Amino acid sequence: MSQAGRDPGLTGRQPGAVHGALSVLEEVARVGPGVTAQQISAALGLPRATTYRLLNLLVQDEYLVRLPDLAGFALGRKVALLAGLAVQATPEGVHDILLEVRRRVRGGVHLASYREGVLELVDVDPDFPLSDERRLLSDLTSSALGRLLLAERRGAPVPYVAVPNGPMPGHGCFAAAIRDPHGALVAGLALALPTQRLGDPEALLELTAADRPRLATALC
Repeated sequence: MSQAGRDPGLTGRQPGAVHGALSVLEEVARVGPGVTAQQISAALGLPRATTYRLLNLLVQDEYLVRLPDLAGFALGRKVALLAGLAVQATPEGVHDILLEVRRRVRGGVHLASYREGVLELVDVDPDFPLSDERRLLSDLTSSALGRLLLAERRGAPVPYVAVPNGPMPGHGCFAAAIRDPHGALVAGLALALPTQRLGDPEALLELTAADRPRLATALC
């Protein structure tokens, strides 16, 4: 190809960088959440400086997320988008169950999946839209759904998380764990409610007790 016909935005080094980035993503997917830069460098035979540079770029572009306390890395929301998780149709039966919950709760009811250790929204309540979906997906500390997943990653699973003060004044969020028959966390059921209704999270857990096993069956 002549110099005039060459794409000025593509250099000889870039294909190697792309391959390196894909290799890093594959290694994080293989090992799972919490893999460290040192482990990735050793497994791929990459110099540490190169590994850190690739990790920082992938985190910046949301293909990876850095776990709290710099405890390692996990796949980010864009990987799930590429895999088609975000555009899947709601599994049969799930939406009907959520309609029942919404009639009973009288508040926002959202469902998120934790497939492959990544938070992805499955069904968002159209009557109670999320205030900041991008932040919810990229910053797991910002929501009850995200904190539920973080607790699981840290090896300290919890049945629910309540966040009484959300981005909307006077409102917060409660998220209950949905587990498969083997106890693995597969999804989270979130209730967006006025702060005063979050004062008794055990009652909210009981309110959704019959729905969560049904959702687990429909999702699995």
